[in-house]
Amino acid sequence: MNFKIEVNRIVDQTVIYVAGEIDAYTAPKLREELIAFAEEANPRLTINLRNVDYMDSTGLGVFVGLLKVIRKNNGELKLVELSDRLERLFSITGLNDIIDISSKSEGGVQ
Repeated sequence: MNFKIEVNRIVDQTVIYVAGEIDAYTAPKLREELIAFAEEANPRLTINLRNVDYMDSTGLGVFVGLLKVIRKNNGELKLVELSDRLERLFSITGLNDIIDISSKSEGGVQ
């Protein structure tokens, strides 16, 4: 299965909806698309993962790399609407301590 990305720009914030699976096959394309937004000046990204069915360690790597680029550009990253499974994955790896994660939706209706 592939993944799908939908982007919604709201004032000074970009909300990105990701759906599908994030794995070794799809992670490079996801990284490529997300980094473009992270390289903007002062990026404010909210990534909605409500419709992500599966994520492996390569997916986690995408978000770690994304966070580094966003911080370098004085921006903010927030992940929202993670499934219980994804929340556990970020918690087990300790990434929930360095990435802003919220169970609530933000930045528009989808």
